[in-house]
Amino acid sequence: MVFPVIAVTLFGRVLPTWTLSLATIAASNGLVALGIVVLARTGNVSFGQGLFFAAGGYGVALIANNWGITDAAAQMLIGAACGGLLGLVIGPLIARYSGIFFGMLTLALSMVFYGALVKTTVLGGSDGFNVVRPSLFAISFVDPREADFMLYAVSVVTTGLAGIAATILFRSEFGLASLAVRENNLRVEYLGISANRIITINFVIAAVFAGASGAFALMAQRHIDPQFAYWTTSGEFVFIAVLAGYQSVSAVFVASLALELVRSFSNLYLPNTWQLVLGVFLLAVILFLPRGIGSLWIRQRRKSAGVSAETSAVEEGAPS
Repeated sequence: MVFPVIAVTLFGRVLPTWTLSLATIAASNGLVALGIVVLARTGNVSFGQGLFFAAGGYGVALIANNWGITDAAAQMLIGAACGGLLGLVIGPLIARYSGIFFGMLTLALSMVFYGALVKTTVLGGSDGFNVVRPSLFAISFVDPREADFMLYAVSVVTTGLAGIAATILFRSEFGLASLAVRENNLRVEYLGISANRIITINFVIAAVFAGASGAFALMAQRHIDPQFAYWTTSGEFVFIAVLAGYQSVSAVFVASLALELVRSFSNLYLPNTWQLVLGVFLLAVILFLPRGIGSLWIRQRRKSAGVSAETSAVEEGAPS
């Protein structure tokens, strides 16, 4: 599983410059969507991941400007820590809710944070503020292409490792317990397992992924503003998770890249109607691939392996 990550990283050397930034954003958004998939295995969907996305971005921006920490790897860890700490505070409280109440509460918290950021002039208010170009292991990159490749490589390696960790998690005893919570949390409680604890842990994992993603988005744009926490940002992450489905971890990043490509080209060639093109693309995927993009190769893999229908139904909740 490590070799594909290395291959994709090295492939960045032959990619055009403009695709490096696009791929970095796609990897960043895919990381947040992966966290939503992790949380969705418990039967809950967060519509407010922009809260942790913004928390990671603002935490990195403040530390970079005030303390001069510009190392990309350090900034990624700082962003993940900011998102995770906030998730630890909110997770135990929000785990008591489920369904639409869970989703709406996460959305409300994100919008409260957005409103606070807009009114906080110290953080630049609605305009936000800029940060310096990131370095890596004390190496500063003057050439823009080298800087873009460095950020691309760090983001791909990070998201790749996160994908491997998520795959291991899904196949673990804890991952199966998460599926059990989605099916019937009362039976899980009868087995002596705390459903709230499982939801909280998945919630914190999703918050860590979102915080790290916010750090990458900040490094790619070198600017942060309250839009990081706005509901449309959170909605985009949910769209990616829906497009990918829950059967494959790799599908999350494929869906994120596909969404970025469609958005970029439709915005380039159809600047006045690109939202319509994007909407048609989303509807087409949902209509023809109701189980997500990942179902394309999962279905083919099961056919080639001769897996029975009964076995497929049991394994549907185990992404690969």
